Amino acid sequence: MTMAGIENTMSWWLIALAIPVLFIAELVYFKIADRFDIIDKPNERSSHKSITLRGGGIIFYIAIVYFALIFGSHYKWFLLGLTLITFISFIDDVVSVSSKIRILFHFSAMALMFMQWGLFNGEFPWWYVVIAFIFCTGVINAYNFMDGINGITGGYSLIVLGALAYINSNVTSFIIPELIYISIVGCLVFNFFNFRRKAKCFAGDCGSVAMAFIILFLLGKLIIESENISYIILLLVYGVDSILTIIHRIMLRENIFEAHRKHAYQIMANELKIPHLAVSLSYMLLQALIIIGFLICFDYCYSYLCIAVLVLCVAYILFMKRYFYLHISNNK
Repeated sequence: MTMAGIENTMSWWLIALAIPVLFIAELVYFKIADRFDIIDKPNERSSHKSITLRGGGIIFYIAIVYFALIFGSHYKWFLLGLTLITFISFIDDVVSVSSKIRILFHFSAMALMFMQWGLFNGEFPWWYVVIAFIFCTGVINAYNFMDGINGITGGYSLIVLGALAYINSNVTSFIIPELIYISIVGCLVFNFFNFRRKAKCFAGDCGSVAMAFIILFLLGKLIIESENISYIILLLVYGVDSILTIIHRIMLRENIFEAHRKHAYQIMANELKIPHLAVSLSYMLLQALIIIGFLICFDYCYSYLCIAVLVLCVAYILFMKRYFYLHISNNK
């Protein structure tokens, strides 16, 4: 066997080793969360009905730390940014943190990620940074808002990470593959405890925000390396649901910064009483089908992106109109 073959085999063994390591780490966290009452209590806006451990998504951060320890700190600024944003999000899971402090940590973390991308090396105009800040802020908040039912964060992220792994291996090499694979392992471990009818844990802000940050870093690297913005389609389902829900709430003159239950997935789970896992699976399947179509039609990627956005927007509007029509009719 060649040296490259030996290294490749060793790499896969180390990835496989991450499974028991992260599994044990998650169980240890459960003990800590139980000891210090880091729990999620249901309220009138929740999609769950029982007290559940919060912050199980910390495993996403632990997975990246495992990668850095085993495969080397190739992306030190990204790791530092992820540490900052996971830290403040975990603190916010335990005790309420003021929005000003959260914003400071989030912007600092994003700035570190931009350094890792190379946006500050003089090759890119200043407005690239402005657009990146707006886009990343939107994605992080969308990921956080969409984390409301069992399985949706872990399941959806698994589809996106799987697509990134395929693209990295077969379309455009943009990152050390072990980073994606270890992230997938972390996602699988989390799903084992969350992707079930009665979840053992929820991701918490630390989980949803950390996963959003990880995916943003990978997606940003891919877009920069390939110079192809159409790869944002990997987050299209979340994006359409989040943006159109914001527009809907603005039309209703609601405060878009307050918690609510008007996302399409929330209406499916809470109002239509569709099982959480069925809703999560539908989001996963829809995003997977969109990505498969995108890769098949890659020569026409921008046209495909525009058509996919239009179709999803029309589907969202028709679903909402149908739901509210039935809702009003039933209340008469």
